[in-house]
Amino acid sequence: MKAAFLILLCAGMACASGHGLRFDTPAQRWDEALPLGNGMLGALVWGDGQPLRISVDRADLWDLRPVPEFHSEEYNFEQVRRWHEQGRHADAVRLLEDPYRRPAPTRLPAGRIEISVPAPASFERTELDVETATARMHFTGGGRFEAIVHATEAVGIARWKGPAGAAVRLVAPPFGQAPEKFVSQDMSSGPLSGLGYPAPVETAGDGWRAYTQEGWGGFRFAVYTAWRGSAAGEWLLTWSVASSREGSDPLRLARERARRALEAGYEKMFAGHREWWQGYWSRASVRLPNPVLERLWYLEQYKFGSASRRGAPPITLQAVWTADNGQIPPWKGDYHHDLNTEMSYWPCYAGNRLEEGLAFLDWLWETRAAAFDWTRRFFRLPGLNVPMTADLDGRQMGGWRQYTHSATTAAWLAQHFYLHWKYSGDRVFLRERAYPYLHDAAVFLEAYSAPRDAHGRRTFPLSSSPEIHDNRPEAWFSIPTNYDLALSRWLMGAAAELAGELGLAGDARRWKQVLAELPELVLGEDGRLLVARDHPLPESHRHFSHLMAIHPLGLIDWSDGPEARRTISASLAELERLGTSLWTGYSFSWLANLAARARDGSRAERALEIFAEAFTSRNSFHVNGDQSGKGYSRFRYRPFTLEGNFAAASAIQEMLLQTQRDLIVIFPAVPPGWKNAAFTTLRAQGGFLVSAERKNGATARVEIVAERGGKCRILSPFSGKEMAVEMKPGERRVLAP
Repeated sequence: MKAAFLILLCAGMACASGHGLRFDTPAQRWDEALPLGNGMLGALVWGDGQPLRISVDRADLWDLRPVPEFHSEEYNFEQVRRWHEQGRHADAVRLLEDPYRRPAPTRLPAGRIEISVPAPASFERTELDVETATARMHFTGGGRFEAIVHATEAVGIARWKGPAGAAVRLVAPPFGQAPEKFVSQDMSSGPLSGLGYPAPVETAGDGWRAYTQEGWGGFRFAVYTAWRGSAAGEWLLTWSVASSREGSDPLRLARERARRALEAGYEKMFAGHREWWQGYWSRASVRLPNPVLERLWYLEQYKFGSASRRGAPPITLQAVWTADNGQIPPWKGDYHHDLNTEMSYWPCYAGNRLEEGLAFLDWLWETRAAAFDWTRRFFRLPGLNVPMTADLDGRQMGGWRQYTHSATTAAWLAQHFYLHWKYSGDRVFLRERAYPYLHDAAVFLEAYSAPRDAHGRRTFPLSSSPEIHDNRPEAWFSIPTNYDLALSRWLMGAAAELAGELGLAGDARRWKQVLAELPELVLGEDGRLLVARDHPLPESHRHFSHLMAIHPLGLIDWSDGPEARRTISASLAELERLGTSLWTGYSFSWLANLAARARDGSRAERALEIFAEAFTSRNSFHVNGDQSGKGYSRFRYRPFTLEGNFAAASAIQEMLLQTQRDLIVIFPAVPPGWKNAAFTTLRAQGGFLVSAERKNGATARVEIVAERGGKCRILSPFSGKEMAVEMKPGERRVLAP
């Protein structure tokens, strides 16, 4: 029934088709390329045919050399705290921040394939079909190039139809070449040559080229590309990237994959690829009267499906599209847990992409040993915390000291385990993953917050609020910030809730007691959330860390009544009063989520329009700075990171469907001008799949399918009253006026 309804509604609403990219001028920068990916392999297609470039990538290509300072005797929290209190800030910077300025550890690029399209063909246009995840380039005389990264296999395949004689060149990253002159790139740690690698070992033969690159500590990776003509007059090319993390002979693995795909041919490979993407797009769809937002949602869902797959590493700052410019990638392409990874996975819950979201949770679970080791070594406390900047193995990389060594990073990450349980209703996951992760994070914060203030309440030895005061000494507070308080209060409440769900009464009492001993959130006279006591937000700022209690944690919700609404409204008013001059792109995406929680659809819509207009490259990549010249922000730089993209998709979903306090709300934040809108099978908490249609300014129809069954609580969009319905597994209910 669910599938039938999806097909019926999609017949009258927009699906993935028609929401891709089309350019009549060639992309001549890697960060404007057409992106392809399958979670493990990525590709960027760009250029004009002279050459046509395919920048290739693989998610597990990392230089994982350890940071010696983080294994020294002085590397511990009490030492760093003493330095801070004594004003020895240079020592703290030397120990915690300076290592991040070195080239490694870092993500690594894999180079590119260059194809010289034969004359007389010349560039006409290029396009990305997100429905089938296919990049195309069209040339005069009917020449056509198209490429995919296969949805389920570690291989890319492309075909050319047109004049014969295309020439192929395989270009390795310039690890062994010192640039004539280093041109500083946005947030880069320097040229790739700074890693000190030897030149690649290049090999070639009739119809193939390859290279093997040796990295640090015996790590190696290989790129192999092969090509041939076909009886149908087509020219086929395949490629694969393999690493020594998956086998002792990466060149052999890459060669076997590329040759197997070449033998199968484009049509056969494309059939399996298309089948996966058809299944992906069948899980949810939206139809919006604002074409900018509708296209934005589909582009972000496309990038999410390309960047996150279970069995592959989760989304880093640039995912499978590492910078192809001869430089260390922006911020070393790492795992940033002070909002970047968290935002990147916001859309998977209501967007009904739980399987792809598990890539993140699997990795967090598998890297717990490294996190436990770091927690004991640095904090010397029990329980679990997580480094805020982490490498592929979950190890601390360093950076701004107040945030890379924050006490509440694991608490924010724990919310994703909680959300997966709430949206899936999977009790095995609850018992074996969600509660254990929350439990261990709670044990750490219970110990960290053991000191008491003058009123006998728990407090923190040092506290911070990303990224207030950047990395200046005053960024460490001697009193709890609302950021740390919100995360600690949320974690204790959520741990108590999950313990109760599992019948662990003793644990539930323990976490409720810790919660009762924590200070309340700090509010100003007008009810707005402050950064900390007597510390309002000092100026326009990109990171809304002081507003965590509103979103994403939901400790303060619109449905809680007048006092909560006063706090939410006053907090958003302060953001408006201070202005956007020091915002980056993700700030607008986060504002849209906050506005949706405030039931302010117009504000959410405008924030997303500005994000799409001013803070993305023409291929939709979030580039942080304002590219519009309209003065939305003083930041003009363009380092590409993905969190702003995925937070934007999440905001659109928040406008259409919310579940707070286990209550489902349909169209909670649509602008007044949205008279007609619809969505299919967005996911509500409890494992309920919701489809709804709005006509002439009113909800016309709602369908709910219960995946697992149970009590479905919904605010009726027709009567405005709360209703509760007991549903059996697989049961479908239709609500109408």
